[in-house]
Amino acid sequence: MSKRLLIVAHAPSENTLSLRQAVERGALSETGLNVRVVAPLEAGPDDVLVAQAVILGTTENLGYMSGALKDFFDRSYNPCLERTQGLPYALYIRAGSDGTGTRRGVETIVTGLRWRAVQEPLICKGPWQPAFVEQCEELGAAMAAGLAAGIF
Repeated sequence: MSKRLLIVAHAPSENTLSLRQAVERGALSETGLNVRVVAPLEAGPDDVLVAQAVILGTTENLGYMSGALKDFFDRSYNPCLERTQGLPYALYIRAGSDGTGTRRGVETIVTGLRWRAVQEPLICKGPWQPAFVEQCEELGAAMAAGLAAGIF
């Protein structure tokens, strides 16, 4: 059975959709993985429970994560709490300002879940830059490579 990488990412604009697609493209560069991309409002605990790693993506909304990602956590937290401890995850944030509050909000929740960050959060901050797409693709590829190699 192939390992499953779940990507739960909010993409309300053309730019944020390009970031989510780049993460997916990077993840798919590794063969033998089952990569599933789900919008936060459509994702739930069942998706998490069958995944061996998760990539979370969110916009910075008023200094916090998107309401959609918060909703995903609200619905998934208790069902996953005792069953996903140690789950490897990575996070990327599209931040208009600095992304600090968004990062803190997500990290507070995943700390409660006892998920394990396997790389520093990627914060794409400030005015839009095409380099964000490349960075997100690299994040997806690194996560997939680590999962496929059994590093986490």
